[in-house]
Amino acid sequence: MRQRMKPSVTFFAVGLVIFVVIQVLLSVGLLNNYWRGIIFWGAAISMVALGLNLIYGFNGQFSLGQYGFYAIGAYTSADITYRWVRGDPSALVVVLVGALLTLAFYALLAVFLRRFYGVTVMARFTLYVLVTVLAFAIAVTVGVPLLGPLFSTVLGALPAVVSQQIVFLFALLGGASLAGIASFLFGIPVLELGSDYFGIATLGFTIIIKVLLDNTDTLLPFPEMKGARGMIGIPQWTTWPWVFGSLLLVILVMRNVLHSSVGRAIVSVREDERAAELVGIDVATTKVLAFVLGSVFAGLAGGIRAHDLAFLHPQSFNFIQSFNPLIIVVFGGLSSMTGTVVTGFFWIFLLEGVLRLYLPQGFETWRMVVYPLVLLIMMLLRPEGLFGRYEIPFLRRVLPPLPVKAEPAAESAQEVSA
Repeated sequence: MRQRMKPSVTFFAVGLVIFVVIQVLLSVGLLNNYWRGIIFWGAAISMVALGLNLIYGFNGQFSLGQYGFYAIGAYTSADITYRWVRGDPSALVVVLVGALLTLAFYALLAVFLRRFYGVTVMARFTLYVLVTVLAFAIAVTVGVPLLGPLFSTVLGALPAVVSQQIVFLFALLGGASLAGIASFLFGIPVLELGSDYFGIATLGFTIIIKVLLDNTDTLLPFPEMKGARGMIGIPQWTTWPWVFGSLLLVILVMRNVLHSSVGRAIVSVREDERAAELVGIDVATTKVLAFVLGSVFAGLAGGIRAHDLAFLHPQSFNFIQSFNPLIIVVFGGLSSMTGTVVTGFFWIFLLEGVLRLYLPQGFETWRMVVYPLVLLIMMLLRPEGLFGRYEIPFLRRVLPPLPVKAEPAAESAQEVSA
């Protein structure tokens, strides 16, 4: 037991040291705003890449849609806080109430559909879309008039610092929830496709999201997002405790999921879908679960990133950017959480730190040439990635020790003494 506890103690002790050191450096000003942004960006991209590693590395579904869900989380959480600081709680109420009602309706609909055999994928998709629209319609027409004043009164009675942190928490949860709902609806029909076709479909999803963000003030009723001009006026509420806590939460949730029976089912689908189905694993549900959980991680990272930059532009979420998490996952090693986190920070430090600051002036324009060459060399020399499937002891699955059988002589001695 003591040996099994040692990796956990070491992990949390090292994490606490890292948290305290960076917090002190930020407090005394030894880390300026530029390097602060690099660290926060590294944590955000690591969360996005961890979600992709769950989908692609552990579940085997090739996806290029992470930046689409990253964008949904960023814009949703930003809109909640943007309206809140201007005295409008409607976005907060709509997202929270709509998400809760949607989850409740999904649970009821799932129970209802179990009573029928042979329901087609498109029929299921249509029903889930309808109950989602119904949930958010109720949130808009009933939730805002009833709960809007209540939210304003209750949170307004609290100290400003406390109410700000509560609203920020709700905004992050709302962005992650909406990203999860979107991924669930998208995944129902699309996950039926093969891996390559699924990758193309998710790339198309990212392009669709980017086009919608370009037209939020025309096609969509969100003039505050300003479409292709970019959204400004987002409160800069992201702090190091929020960044560190969010990254730690993602790591712990993903680690515990992978060490559970659900995680074993997720990995078994990657290894052989037919064999997994033959032993009783619901392959479709397992794929959707991994896809939704990975997208929730991306939505949470989007909220963190939006409130660090205090500015969002659709160009930051185009399909070219969607390759970054894939490169990080492949570079660090498929099925390695350790490699994903380390490579996520290394990637941002390399692109925005070393290649931008410490190389001759004008060389920064060659960054997009240098890092594909580095990736190409790495793939030729070490195709399994830098870390392969290596994990630090805390993230590695620890099996319980096998029971030791008593020796025959010892058993005879015990019988004689009895």
